[in-house]
Amino acid sequence: MKGLLFISFLLLSLVAQAQTALYNSGNIRIHQDGAIGFHTNLINDASFDQNLGLAGFYGNRAITVSGAFMPIFYDIEFFNDRGVFLNTSMALTNDANFVSGDVITPRNLEDIYLNFIQNGDYFSISDATKVDGYAAITNKQFFSFPVGNAQQVRPLILNSNAINTLAKCAYFFEDPNNPSTFATSFNTTRKTRDVDVVSTTEFWHLTGNVPSTITISWNQDSNISGITDAAYKVGIAGWSKVGDQWVDLGAVAQGGDLSDGFVSSNEFIPDDYAAITFASLAIPTEILTLDNYYLTPNNDGLNDALVISELEQSPNNRIQIFDRFGLKVFDKINYTNEFRGFSNMGNVVFGKKNGLPAGVYFYLATLNDLGTEYQGFLYLRR
Repeated sequence: MKGLLFISFLLLSLVAQAQTALYNSGNIRIHQDGAIGFHTNLINDASFDQNLGLAGFYGNRAITVSGAFMPIFYDIEFFNDRGVFLNTSMALTNDANFVSGDVITPRNLEDIYLNFIQNGDYFSISDATKVDGYAAITNKQFFSFPVGNAQQVRPLILNSNAINTLAKCAYFFEDPNNPSTFATSFNTTRKTRDVDVVSTTEFWHLTGNVPSTITISWNQDSNISGITDAAYKVGIAGWSKVGDQWVDLGAVAQGGDLSDGFVSSNEFIPDDYAAITFASLAIPTEILTLDNYYLTPNNDGLNDALVISELEQSPNNRIQIFDRFGLKVFDKINYTNEFRGFSNMGNVVFGKKNGLPAGVYFYLATLNDLGTEYQGFLYLRR
């Protein structure tokens, strides 16, 4: 019966917290087109994994999810400014809508996470609503982890060459020399010769056993000027578990300046590294700079498309465009003025039909006939 939710539960009085809890002992299921709203804690001590419909976490006081079993939902909506605290992992198989408030996991327990299974995805993340702790994926190859800390979202984009059975990621806004939740420190003075200066501001912890590339972005809080005097020198370094030192993970694609930008790595196996962060490269690869471009795709005949006149000298070319987090939104080989503010990538859901949102983007132009690469800014206005 559509639209009907069958529930059998106990409301337990939690004396210490003066708050009730919904206790699942095995008789809750959300049917297709059904919905349930959690305004209190969830104690899940039975299988809760054949759900359809929507599970929402609402209210004006923090909600805790605990129990012996991981609840697996179809759609989830988070609308709680005080946050949803996970003391056991929680998963979804379709969409998570981050409306307000964070999903918070204990950083000292990486086996507790919000898991996006196979087709699971999300939208509407921001500095005010994200995963403050560990997010995970199951049976996925490409994913942008919606992680950050209490103050800001700091996503990491993972692009693996095969399906990940399980991969996890968390962000740490702290000095890797003195990490708060690891048994060891990651001494930034221990590094290979091709790594110059390692960031002491922030790092990510990423797990997974599939060869992958990553993209991470920096902002003003990243203090990139503290490790280099030029953005093109920025690369990614990883703390090698075998070598007990920072090694260069590459800088295949870059964009931005010292205040805002992104960088993509070479391929590596995440499980080989205990921490990942920014570093300046001792022997950087020089990347030239073209002009910045201004795009107003309103069909008035002015700046409706991205036109790079230098590409006429190299018909054998490639244009890649990235958003400020480093997510690729456009990719075209032998580009001839096709970009008009719309994505041609399957990883972009919102903005696919109505166009990408206004803002700053970065482009990477590869001119194969000339053997050169260029990068710069693209300002998109609607």
